[in-house]
Amino acid sequence: MENIKIAIAGIGNCASSLIQGLDYYRDKTGTDAIGLMHWTIGGYEPSDIEVVAAFDIDERKVGKDISEAIFAEPNCTAVFCPNIPKKGIKVTMGSILDGVSEHMTDYEDKYKFITSDENESTKEDIVQVLKDSGAEMLLNFMPVGSEKAARFYADCALEAGIGFINNMPVFIASNPEWAQKFEEKNLPIIGDDIKAQLGATITHRTLADLFSKRGVKLEKTYQLNTGGNTDFLNMLNSSRLSSKKTSKTEAVQSVLKHRLDDENIHVGPSDYVPWQKDNKICFLRMEGKLFGDVPMNIELRLSVEDSPNSAGVVIDAIRCCKLALERDTGGILYSPASYFMKHPPKQYNDDEAFIMTNDFIEGNRDN
Repeated sequence: MENIKIAIAGIGNCASSLIQGLDYYRDKTGTDAIGLMHWTIGGYEPSDIEVVAAFDIDERKVGKDISEAIFAEPNCTAVFCPNIPKKGIKVTMGSILDGVSEHMTDYEDKYKFITSDENESTKEDIVQVLKDSGAEMLLNFMPVGSEKAARFYADCALEAGIGFINNMPVFIASNPEWAQKFEEKNLPIIGDDIKAQLGATITHRTLADLFSKRGVKLEKTYQLNTGGNTDFLNMLNSSRLSSKKTSKTEAVQSVLKHRLDDENIHVGPSDYVPWQKDNKICFLRMEGKLFGDVPMNIELRLSVEDSPNSAGVVIDAIRCCKLALERDTGGILYSPASYFMKHPPKQYNDDEAFIMTNDFIEGNRDN
C-alpha cells in the first residue's frame, strides 16, 4: 500500500502535534499505542500518512523543512517527539488574506505571527504545488476567524482535484453552496471544526446527553476556556469569534432534549493567558432540576494540551478521507464529520456518530 499523501495549510501547533505523531507512532503497535481511536483504518496505520506539501506565512517557517518549522515560534505545544528526521518538504509561502489579526502587533514576537517578506502565493501557485506534490487531500489549519483564507484554500483543493478536511470553524462542509461544489467534483470533504479527543466540547456534550437520558432538566450552562497559544491570542479580537462560538454552542445545543434560550447558555473562549502556552483550561458549570423540581448543579475543571488533543482525531479523519477517495465517494462524508467535527453538516449524538463512523470504515455506509 502506498502512503496517504497530505498537504497542510497552516503549520501551527495543531500541525506540529499531527506531524510529531506520525513519527511517534511509527515504531508502535496496535497493542501498545495510546491515544488513538483506531489503530488501523482501511489497512492504514498512522505512519502510513505522509506530508508532501505545506503552506504558512510566518518568516520563521517559510522555506524551512517541515521537521524544523513545526518547532518554530510562535508554536508552543508539547514536544513529545523531538528527533524528527528531515522530510525534504519545505514550507511554501501561502496567501495571508485575513490570516493575521491586526491586534497581534501589540505582542512580543514569540507570541505572534511575523509575516514573511516573500511574495505571497497565488491560487494558481498553490494549486500547482498541490498537483506537483501528489497530495490527495488538503488539511485546513488556518487561525480562527480566517474566513477568506479558509475559503481560499478550499477553492485551491477543488481546483487541484483533491479532498479537503476543514479543521477550523469556518463553515465550508456545513455550507450548502460549498458542499455542492465538492459534490459536483466528486471530491470528499470532512468538516467543520475538529472535535478534540477529550476536550471541552466533547465533555460538555457527553454531560448534556447524560442529563437528558437521566431525566434531568438542564436550565443553564457555561463553558469558559483559557489558553496561551496563538489561537487564544487571535481570539482576543472579538470580530473573529463569531463562527467559533456558533460551532461550540451548536455542538452542545444539538444533544439537548430542548434547546436552551441564548441567555442561558454561554460557550466559548474567555481569555488569553500567555504562560499557559498550549494548555487549555476549561471551566464548566451546568445547572438543572432533578425529581420533584429539586435543583442541582455540577462544576468541572478540565486541563488538556490543546493541540495533541486534536491530532489523533485528525489522523482518523485523514484515513476516512482516503477511504472515500478509494471508493470514489465524493461530497460530504456525513458519518466521519458527525464524529470528528464540532459543526458537521448533520449533528448526531456521539453514540450514533461513533456507530455511523465505524459502519463507514467497514464499508457499510456510503458516507
